[in-house]
Amino acid sequence: MGEEGRRVIREYLSIPPDRIGVVIGDRGATKSRIEESTGVTLIVDSSSSSVTLEIDPDKTPYENMMKAKNIIAAIGYGFSPERAFKLLEDDVILDVVDLTLYVGTSKNHLTRIKGRIIGENGKTRKIIEEYTGTFLSVYSNYVAIIGTYENVNVARRAVEMLASGKPHNSVYSFLDREKRRLKKLEFELWEKRRL
Repeated sequence: MGEEGRRVIREYLSIPPDRIGVVIGDRGATKSRIEESTGVTLIVDSSSSSVTLEIDPDKTPYENMMKAKNIIAAIGYGFSPERAFKLLEDDVILDVVDLTLYVGTSKNHLTRIKGRIIGENGKTRKIIEEYTGTFLSVYSNYVAIIGTYENVNVARRAVEMLASGKPHNSVYSFLDREKRRLKKLEFELWEKRRL
């Protein structure tokens, strides 16, 4: 069937040049998996590090376009495809913290702040991930977070506290309090569903 009579919605996404190969995957495996799981057609242009996403709105819901876009964006922010594919789940979101809003564009300041967020041997990032049930990627000038809405908000707040210079101990105390609050909330929701 030709282009006439066929409606197509297109969106465009730029990806860092060093991440475009990850979007494609080994022999196109990642690209194919995104297309198969969302019904979105991807046209990857390695020379411009861009991805064109296309859907036929009569066959594929627009929300699938957004899911595909978020998966590609997550890979662009340094996540592995496996972690990025968590965004196929309805209650999972991607959020991004721009570290330049806290320390400007100085390479030294960015390196220092990223070091605080990652921690020695990745300890701080691991603690944030474990306490909030999220995934973090510290890439370029950004910290990207994948998880459920409520948990991502807590992880984001912890990252913002570190970026603002708060001591690690006060961030860990905050995470501890929030973990208890989220557990209580989860239990209350479970109780309501039981009734």
